Formats: sequence, structure tokens, C-alpha cells
Amino acid sequence: MDEIYERLNGVFRNVFDDDSITVNEDTTADDIEDWDSLNHITLVDAVESEFGVRFTMGEVSGMKNVGEMAKIIKERM
Repeated sequence: MDEIYERLNGVFRNVFDDDSITVNEDTTADDIEDWDSLNHITLVDAVESEFGVRFTMGEVSGMKNVGEMAKIIKERM
């Protein structure tokens, strides 16, 4: 899982243009200033591209934190 979080950190830093972002399993949209619904779409697209996975609409709308995203990625790798 460490590799997944390292790669997710890179994606989050690129999408939000903030090199200080460090995500963990408990990180939510409330923790990142610019993480709104529009940036969420950009983020999901960037994560899908980085890991070569596709999330379902149900998964995207149901993710409560970065940990849930990482768990889905791990299952698909």
C-alpha cells in the first residue's frame, strides 16, 4: 500500500498544484482546500490514468476518503 500512497501523493500534488499535500487513508475533501466537485472529477480521471484502473460511478460517489480509493486500486492491480 505504501507504493499506492506514494503515487497518489504525486497525483494529488499535480491536480491541486500543491507540493505540500500528503494523503493518507483518512484524507477527505475537507482536508484539501481546493477539493471541490469539479476538481474531484479531474482527480478521479488523473488517478485512473496513473493506475490504469476505472472506477464505477457508484465507487466514485461512494468514496468517503482516500483509503477507500486506495483499497479499490489495490484490488484492481
